[in-house]
Amino acid sequence: MLDLVALLIAVILLYQVYLFAWVLWYSVFNPGGSAYMREQADRLAALDPPVSIQYEWTPYEAISPALKKAVIAAEDARFTEHGGVEWEAIRKAWRYNERQEDAGRNRRRGGSTLTQQLAKNLFLSADRTYIRKGQELVIAYMIEAVMSKRRILELYLNVVEYGNGIFGAQAAARHYYKVDAARLSTYQAARLAAILPNPRVYGKNMQSRYVQSRGRTISARMPSAVLPE
Repeated sequence: MLDLVALLIAVILLYQVYLFAWVLWYSVFNPGGSAYMREQADRLAALDPPVSIQYEWTPYEAISPALKKAVIAAEDARFTEHGGVEWEAIRKAWRYNERQEDAGRNRRRGGSTLTQQLAKNLFLSADRTYIRKGQELVIAYMIEAVMSKRRILELYLNVVEYGNGIFGAQAAARHYYKVDAARLSTYQAARLAAILPNPRVYGKNMQSRYVQSRGRTISARMPSAVLPE
């Protein structure tokens, strides 16, 4: 029994070393995709007709500052201050979700930072399990340990999902507004950030009441959003 426990611990530790090696790699080299992208590619390929992944890596300098500020304002206002995980935000999300479940509603809050979302997108799946969430937290700390905030934001903006098969700032800008990511306006950037909680649903109608209202809220917050140096 002790041998099995020791073997299990060794396997877990080796897997963490493997993940950390990839984190180090991505701190220097750009990814050609992500685990979440590959998971979605399989799902989209099975549709009739099949849908292709839209993705094009875009350097940090070629992404509109408006989109950078919009994403921070919408998803992680303290991005430049925290160490990868906001425990108080997680506790608040937990309590909120419990209330929603008790009331029989399906609304959920994640409480995840941009770093946690990047960890999930690059390495994990969309499964809502405690094991997956725990691994996400570990990877988030790995990312923060070796990457600058600027690099984290660059990676996030390039791999986050913006709709069915649409990944990254460039693909989103071209799909929704027929412009390059560098030319996104404040209005456009705020609306793109507004759909992030559920892009496959909200991205179907960028003129919906929710997207417009959420976009206005994000626009109002953008001036106070702090970009990494």
